[in-house]
Amino acid sequence: MRLLVLAVLVAATMSSSARAEDNVTVQLDYVVRGTHAMFFVAKEKGYFTKQGINVTAIRSGSGSPNAMRLVGNGDAEFGFGDLPTLALARSQNVPVVALAAVNQHSPLAMLALVNKHKLDKPQDLKGLNVGVQPSGSTYVFLMAFLKANGMSLDDIKQSTVNPPYENYLLLGRVDTVPGYLDAEVPELEAKAGGPGSLSIMQGSKFGYVVYGSGLFTSEKMIAEHGDVVQRFVNAYLQAFDDVIKNPEEAADLTVKENPDYVQKKDVLLEQIKADVQYTFTSADTKANGLGAMNLDTWQKTISTLLDQGAMKQSTDAAKVFTDKFQSAAKAARL
Repeated sequence: MRLLVLAVLVAATMSSSARAEDNVTVQLDYVVRGTHAMFFVAKEKGYFTKQGINVTAIRSGSGSPNAMRLVGNGDAEFGFGDLPTLALARSQNVPVVALAAVNQHSPLAMLALVNKHKLDKPQDLKGLNVGVQPSGSTYVFLMAFLKANGMSLDDIKQSTVNPPYENYLLLGRVDTVPGYLDAEVPELEAKAGGPGSLSIMQGSKFGYVVYGSGLFTSEKMIAEHGDVVQRFVNAYLQAFDDVIKNPEEAADLTVKENPDYVQKKDVLLEQIKADVQYTFTSADTKANGLGAMNLDTWQKTISTLLDQGAMKQSTDAAKVFTDKFQSAAKAARL
């Protein structure tokens, strides 16, 4: 009997050691922001470790398209980025798959300094100099947003800018930029004079009704390492619940993992609070748990991109995402 117990203990130890060898890398879409807090909370609170996952790096990025290429090419196991851009990437044969919709509603908006230009309706953009990054998710949004409102790129002036392109707005080199309510807005407001210093025109209020950003992986990871994907999603969604319930702790842990951001803790906190208020939850998350996705919304997202000219050829909505890992994780219903 003692030998049997010893054998079981040895087997359990070996199993635990094997699981600890599952090293993964995470590729972010951009520099660290509040919407990335789940990764750092899960790492700091040991959720990844408990799932047998060792996150070796959480890398900052230069835009959603690049993050998707890196994950699709196997240079990172998991990524975070704009989900409409993921649908576009799929239509261009980039083999990435969405695992969870973090932003149930798109947080993208057109932004201007309120003392320079007031944006009340899409037509207010006509003739303005818009700062654009042609390879980024914000450009996908800009094209779709314009078309949804009977406009085109011919109605505006374009100036190509490089990240962080919001600086061009503050310096007066452009009149307006597309940006995220949960990213650029808190940071811009902190630099431009505080709340009320920006004129904000939210895309979801003017025809741009799609998912926002989310967690994704590659087809190869799902096919060859589905168990790792499941355990990663388990830890991620557990942390997601914590982020919503305690934004202050989430900001603290994000800064702990990224000491260079200690001076930006207040901005990170405001970014998280913006998402909690506007984008993290929906009727779908209340019924099916945080990160929930459904075929109907993905079909509408793809239809929006096609109808508004942002996507040139369609892609199979059923292959753009999988909800089996999110469902199995039994995420909090909020």
